[in-house]
Parts: sequence; C-alpha cells; structure tokens
Amino acid sequence: MTLKEFIIKYKKPIIITVSITVLQIIWGFDPKFCIINIIWLFV
Repeated sequence: MTLKEFIIKYKKPIIITVSITVLQIIWGFDPKFCIINIIWLFV
C-alpha cells in the first residue's frame, strides 16, 4: 500500500483526528476524550 492509497482509504479518520487534536489544543487536552474518539474511529 502506497502512502497515497493509505491517505485515500483513511482520509476521513485522518481529518477527524486532526480536527479533534486541534480542538484539544484550543480547549485543553483531555486524554480520555481523545482515546475514546480514536477507538470510535477504528470500530
């Protein structure tokens, strides 16, 4: 699998993860919330 194929396949989770990370930085980091979101993405 090339990087391009990986990005196409996981584009939505990557965008969601990045936006969650940005919100975490703005609002203060909450590890539990972050872990729950990451698990939810890959279920």
